[in-house]
Amino acid sequence: MRVLVTRPLSGATRTAERLRALGHVPLVAPLMTVEPTGEPPPTERFDAILVTSANAIPALARLDATARALPIFAPGTRTARLLREAGLLNVREGGGDANGLAASLRRSFPPPGALLHVAGRDRKPEPKASLSAAGYQVTEWIAYAAVPASCLPARLRAALSRREIEAVLHYSHRSAAILRRLAERAGVLEALGASAQICLSPDVAEALPGAPSLVIASYPGEDAMMEALSQLDCR
Repeated sequence: MRVLVTRPLSGATRTAERLRALGHVPLVAPLMTVEPTGEPPPTERFDAILVTSANAIPALARLDATARALPIFAPGTRTARLLREAGLLNVREGGGDANGLAASLRRSFPPPGALLHVAGRDRKPEPKASLSAAGYQVTEWIAYAAVPASCLPARLRAALSRREIEAVLHYSHRSAAILRRLAERAGVLEALGASAQICLSPDVAEALPGAPSLVIASYPGEDAMMEALSQLDCR
């Protein structure tokens, strides 16, 4: 199948390699560029670190050795693996998304405690909201920003116009909303709807109202998205 991947380039490259290994043809067209904000890291001491995206990993190099040795809670298997590959060994894997991450942290690291969330500029209330309510002190370090594209890449617009895309992988609510908005602006929203929309979670799917072919992964992880894609391929 010809599969569209719109996530930022570092993640998109890894996903494309995986798709090729499964016999698919990826079209990589990142619709967001991840950039550091330049905000300095907090200087106070913490008991643990939270990351809700692999986009936070480069920023961790700016922390001192004491902070990097703290327990680092990640939402899923992929982010946890990338953290370890970056040399961060005290990594704890959460429940696949921000809510699961908060629940996992509460079970293994009971409150109270001081937590550092290495976050992006555009972020959701979770996991900070539920962790703060549970008695943790959560400090957000806005270390990176995902800057959206202003228009569809010409190659992607052409592929959609010719209805060459058979499936789209959606990893976040925001990136799905950006694709939908840019496709509508480019006049190819109907063509986008002809593709199967494979979403990481119900929250991601909410960014695609009215999509004719919407598939939600059985759990919030790339493995589940690949399983959903394989099931489509067998139809």
